Amino acid sequence: MYRQVPNLITITRLGLAVVFFVLLNVHDEATFVWHMKIAFSVFIVAVLTDMLDGYLARAWKVESAFGRVVDPFVDKLLICGAFIFFSSNDFINVAVKMREYPDTVRASFNVTGVHPWMTVVIVAREFLVTSIRGLAESRGIDFRADWAGKIKMTIQSVAVAAILLDVALVSKVAWVHQIRDYAIWITVVITVLSATTYVMRARKVMAA
Repeated sequence: MYRQVPNLITITRLGLAVVFFVLLNVHDEATFVWHMKIAFSVFIVAVLTDMLDGYLARAWKVESAFGRVVDPFVDKLLICGAFIFFSSNDFINVAVKMREYPDTVRASFNVTGVHPWMTVVIVAREFLVTSIRGLAESRGIDFRADWAGKIKMTIQSVAVAAILLDVALVSKVAWVHQIRDYAIWITVVITVLSATTYVMRARKVMAA
């Protein structure tokens, strides 16, 4: 029975992802901050369960095909989905109304700090790496996430958490706002660099 525990945790995390996006899809100003606080908590739990299921699968030596497919899928769903919301006008328009700024300032205010091109970079990287991995494994080559991919996931998770917390606090805590900005830009840089390491690794593997 214990062999299924990591998979059950992964399924639970998929359910948390659904709850997370339901919370982000809020259009009511009165409950927006409350939704963001809960979304922050749900995301933190999802990240912790991601660490737990991977650790248990390795420790108990019960890594499965299900886990290898669904676990990274949920990772990509959470991160890419969050950045899509953060660069969406539907989300930003509701969030910016919580600020006590004149309308002229609100019109140019990016409440999440995420620009659409950043989301494109993040999503494009995932498509690229998934395609490379699919090609490699179709040839019987093990192409698991490397250290760069794991660092990328960690930084992206910090960025998403910082954005959610900053939005929930209505940008009133300066150090949270600063961490958010640094985390977003570091995420973009690390995302590009990690894609580069995968491409170089793929070239070596395919050549061999």
